Amino acid sequence: MSDDISMYTLPNNQPMVRLECEAAFNALSNKEKLYAHYLSQAAWNGGLIVCLQTSPESPLIFALLHKVFLSESIADLKKTALAAGFTEDEFVAFLVYSCGVFSYSGNYKDFGDSKIIPNLPKEKFEQLIKGSKAYKDDEASLKFLWDKIKDALYNLEGKVKSLGLGSKGITTYFSANCTEEDAKLVNEFMQKHHLESYNARCFKTNVEGDNYKCKYEIRLASTETSDNPKITLPEEIFQGAQFKITRGDYDLLLLSVVENLKKAKEHAANETEVKMIEKYVEHFVTGSLDEHKNGSRYWIKDKGPAVETYIGFIETYRDPAGQRGEFEGFVSMVNREMSQKFSTLVDNAEKLLTILPWGKDFEKDKFLRPDFTSLDVLTFAGSGIPAGINIPNYDEIRQSEGFKNVSLGNVISARPLQDEVPFLSKEDDTLFNQLRVPSFEVQVGLHELLGHGSGKLFRKNSDGTFNFDIEKVRSPIDNQPITKYYKDGETYDSVFGALGSSYEECRAESVGLYLSLEKDVTKIFGYEGPEAEKVIYVNWLTMFWMGCAKALEMYEPSTKKWLQSHSQARYVILRVCLEAGEDFVNIVETEPGKNLRLTVDKSKINTVGKKAIGDFLKKLQFYKSTADFQAAKEMYDKYSEVPEDGPHPWAKWRDIILAHKKPRRIFVQTNTTVDQSGSVVLKSYEETFEGLIQSVVDRFPSPNSSENLVKLWEKDQKFFYPEELTN
Repeated sequence: MSDDISMYTLPNNQPMVRLECEAAFNALSNKEKLYAHYLSQAAWNGGLIVCLQTSPESPLIFALLHKVFLSESIADLKKTALAAGFTEDEFVAFLVYSCGVFSYSGNYKDFGDSKIIPNLPKEKFEQLIKGSKAYKDDEASLKFLWDKIKDALYNLEGKVKSLGLGSKGITTYFSANCTEEDAKLVNEFMQKHHLESYNARCFKTNVEGDNYKCKYEIRLASTETSDNPKITLPEEIFQGAQFKITRGDYDLLLLSVVENLKKAKEHAANETEVKMIEKYVEHFVTGSLDEHKNGSRYWIKDKGPAVETYIGFIETYRDPAGQRGEFEGFVSMVNREMSQKFSTLVDNAEKLLTILPWGKDFEKDKFLRPDFTSLDVLTFAGSGIPAGINIPNYDEIRQSEGFKNVSLGNVISARPLQDEVPFLSKEDDTLFNQLRVPSFEVQVGLHELLGHGSGKLFRKNSDGTFNFDIEKVRSPIDNQPITKYYKDGETYDSVFGALGSSYEECRAESVGLYLSLEKDVTKIFGYEGPEAEKVIYVNWLTMFWMGCAKALEMYEPSTKKWLQSHSQARYVILRVCLEAGEDFVNIVETEPGKNLRLTVDKSKINTVGKKAIGDFLKKLQFYKSTADFQAAKEMYDKYSEVPEDGPHPWAKWRDIILAHKKPRRIFVQTNTTVDQSGSVVLKSYEETFEGLIQSVVDRFPSPNSSENLVKLWEKDQKFFYPEELTN
């Protein structure tokens, strides 16, 4: 194997960061704290679903480690390990790997989707497991788990190095025998019935001798498992294959989600929150995506709550087909000071939208004023924690009813300073560390509100009418008539598929850059004059630095595949601005094979930079509005290429970038409990490996959590091991 092993291990100096939320939580009333507590319980228990959505072995790895740490303290486990000849470094490596699995809800990184393996020999890992109290107390169970995962745990051969579909990676959103062609066929079936796949997975069984070539089971997440004619539909032959929609995916875990949501409802602040939770419960019980949409409709009406939350199958980043949502649940408290700045940004949104370069015809007919708050996260269950969110993702709600924006303030502020930022001059290094957080707050605000919140999708309705004037509207690129649009049953996700997430992140990031040049924007965030110019410069510099210094960590040369949507988006933006020329952005190799230097001419941001991003935005929005996937893909693929030579030989420079790579932070989150008096107690943990592991043990104090994962794995396993599929 030619890959650098460090690409797939977490180092012993892995940075851990506490997600501080005590002040915001303590400001809540006890009723609000109880609401937050039960919502958090729902989120954490549902978050275990992500293990089942990551890799075939992830549920068992999580279960094994959970059982080990549940049975004895880390101190006692360490004492046993050292007595058995382990070095300090080997034991720490075991803890680090465990933290990675617990944080990512599986053995693939949250950012980049590449596999992680333990940074200690396999025989040592096995020795530690078999020397644990858990193994001695329940040898049969622990031996079963170890025997099932021991080979997969360390395997880095072929496609297992990253998440993907078919020959390009591992996924559990589809069975192991599914290809991109299967995903396309399933998408066509779902479109025919005007269905979306957010809460679904697909399992294919090959068949010989029947009247159809294979069977596809579309399994919906729900606690109910029986057929329901309104939701599951009758079996159907479609394009030579049999399709059947079933229910009951993740049922054992969703039971706890439903139970805790019902308890949270008792402490809701108003009738809107009550209705919202009722609809979420109905969604998780029945598998009806319409009920989650209805819950989302109540959610966007719940303006400025003291406790903000959202839960469900939300983001499609990890589905190789870009349509199935990862389970996500967050609970947070409003930061009123920063939220006031975002509220002012919303007040100015209609004016700022007119500044965007694509023109009013490509903007929604009516601006739907969203709620935009800065939140301090109490709980975020999923594979990772973003800095900001714009939801819901359902086209029909976003386009005509509204959405919400949230900026996760304590996530943004938890960014540790870097001693030395690679590839920058000393002057830029100083500015970068000084203003990266303030500039990032501006970028996140613009990215979420006016990036994801902007733009119209052109649609031909079922009655043959259009939601735009097809006779008058012209392309902002070449002034030609509009000939393409979304057809009945199509959504952005179904048309753009796997390209959709990165393409949309690129559009939102570009909007953030473009509008950060407006003095009214920086003034809202408290920056004027020379200070505002510095914030703008650092915002653009950071985008280019991320596109250069970080993005290529998320590129897999062997498959020419981008592993992370935001990273690909930032690399594309960098290449767009390099293409603009005029010495606006420069990257040179200062030490052959060892170092690079990125420079940006700040005097040209408002001229060369603005024009380059403005012209690019016209194309991004035009192709999105008109459902022109082919043109979008051709353009986006061109900028996503990683050339071997030329003035910017990125394939060669990737080695330099990886040599300067630093590990991403892992968050240590709090827990809540209810004491005998009915008061909610917040427990925080040290930002150490031991602290994170203890937080997981406290979060899941019963072995039932592990056992439910194993039971659900047993139901799935035949679909993920090709030799066990019917052929």
